[in-house]
Amino acid sequence: MRFLVLLCLLFTAGSSKNEWKRYSITGLAQGTTYAVVYYANDSSVTQQQVDSILKSLDQSLSLYQPNSLINQFNQSAKGLALDRHLLKVIKASLATYKSTNGLFDATVFPLVEAWGFAVKKMNSIPDSSTVHSLQSCVNSKWLYLKGNYLYKQKPCIKIDLNGIAQGYSVDVLAAFLESKNIHHYLVEIGGEIRVKGRKQPSNEKMKIGIESPALGLFDEHPLQKIVTIDEGAITTSGSYRRYHETKGQKITHIINPRTGYPQQNELISVTVYAKDAMTADAYDNAFMLMGLQQALAFVEKRKDLAAYFIYRKNNGEIADTASAGFLKLFSL
Repeated sequence: MRFLVLLCLLFTAGSSKNEWKRYSITGLAQGTTYAVVYYANDSSVTQQQVDSILKSLDQSLSLYQPNSLINQFNQSAKGLALDRHLLKVIKASLATYKSTNGLFDATVFPLVEAWGFAVKKMNSIPDSSTVHSLQSCVNSKWLYLKGNYLYKQKPCIKIDLNGIAQGYSVDVLAAFLESKNIHHYLVEIGGEIRVKGRKQPSNEKMKIGIESPALGLFDEHPLQKIVTIDEGAITTSGSYRRYHETKGQKITHIINPRTGYPQQNELISVTVYAKDAMTADAYDNAFMLMGLQQALAFVEKRKDLAAYFIYRKNNGEIADTASAGFLKLFSL
């Protein structure tokens, strides 16, 4: 989600072919904006190449592309063969489903649609009987992967990978840069970020700012942290950026697949650090659903994850905390 701020400074290179230059590519994709910043001796990566990669990802993973592979799966009765993109994301989704005891669940699509956050918009919120009925079609235990073929054991099973696909897209672009022998870069799509290396030739670490939530939640000194990393990914999920109101009720897009209802706890946002963006992206929503204490305990047991939490206290005050691993990332 877009409340991470890129803090890469401009660098003007000299005329020598052997000197570092800063290249920046920006555009629109996946319903949001993207930015690719890299340091190299020449412009070996172009916007046309980046746009082509993102377009191919949409043909596989986007619910907004009518003929995408994910939509073909959702419309099928028993399943279909997956391409390499959808296969990787499904494997990661199923692994995260198990590790979070079902809080991350790719089959949440029917509930996401019912609550008004899918391509098809709803004019009213679902009643309890509708939610209960839809839950019979929401559980990744009804998915079965054999080779590259994904089976569904119920025709009503439909998947929504918006909670992980954007992070995966960031990783794909990062891998493309690596294939071009580029090892100092920052890739961002919709606020999901992956970094490797440093700004050249200064060798300064790249900085990522974590913005405060929407205005009105904080006093005149909003919380804001800056992290510096040499390698890894930072993603954020929040309950206040994407929501809608129906009959005076604020409904967040983060749907709990266990209960069938939108997230309701003290957490306002969770920022996750991981080695890759797909992993960070998958866990940020799951942590939002866990609540502060459970999420913090979970992440402290994982050496491959770190997290920063903004939450509301019982008295209404806004506070923040972080795992031990994330505290090491803060800029002094």
